[in-house]
Amino acid sequence: MKRDFNEWLSHLQKSIASYDYYIDFHKVYKNTEQIKVGLNIMNSLLGSKDIENEFEDLLKKYPEILKCIPILIAKREMEIPIKDQDSFYEYHFDQPNLGIEDYKRFMKRTGLFDLIANHLISNLVDYVLGVETGLNSNERKNRGGHLMEDLVESFIQKTGFPYYKEMYLKDVQELFNIDLHILSNNGKLTKRFDFVVKGKTSIYAIETNFYASGGSKLNETARSYKELALESKDILNFHFVWITDGAGWFSAKNNLEDTFEVLEHLYNIHDLENNILEELFKEKVINS
Repeated sequence: MKRDFNEWLSHLQKSIASYDYYIDFHKVYKNTEQIKVGLNIMNSLLGSKDIENEFEDLLKKYPEILKCIPILIAKREMEIPIKDQDSFYEYHFDQPNLGIEDYKRFMKRTGLFDLIANHLISNLVDYVLGVETGLNSNERKNRGGHLMEDLVESFIQKTGFPYYKEMYLKDVQELFNIDLHILSNNGKLTKRFDFVVKGKTSIYAIETNFYASGGSKLNETARSYKELALESKDILNFHFVWITDGAGWFSAKNNLEDTFEVLEHLYNIHDLENNILEELFKEKVINS
């Protein structure tokens, strides 16, 4: 029986975010705790009237405080490159590679001396907690992708069929002895599937994503998967499966519908909850 696109679309979900999706406070606290001693040492500079000299004295006595500096400008990397007029500097904060005057220049030019000396903050530990919280919130996009992958994986596991994660197309060919050259443009393109499942008699290559909001990327994703569906439809014992969801698709539903019409195995979370994967891998599914 042919599926109804609008009915299928109506089951898309607004969010799959868990409580820790928005902020991973465990990571925030852990990152801050790792440099807490150094930050407390640097607290002695708060409100300093002679911060450059006091910083120099402190650095000579406690060189480990250098490791605390990058996070003060919201950087976790320990190597920071700077173009300063006609000069180029690469500051290393875990293994110092420059002199004290250079690090003093960094503190001055970035505004950190002013921040600390003029008492714009009262405690560097609290300040870093705030910075870490902000940086952590910027990682939501990555967490969102993993949320959908984890969700899909849980449904795959329930089927009991063997599967592989993040498998490259060339590895699929070698492991299952399937000719997929048409999907890689004769080896010119590198393709990696989120999951590959060995069903009853066929191999299922799965891509998954979740889009809470719209954007041009959605149209491109739908078009590329439509092309992949058309290229793979005649490959014996191989099926391309796309599992997607999210309210973002309402802004790109025309392209999604075009793909829906040609991609037999396009599913959403509602489909997963109705055991579509178990039926698919047992090869009992007939969509049209």
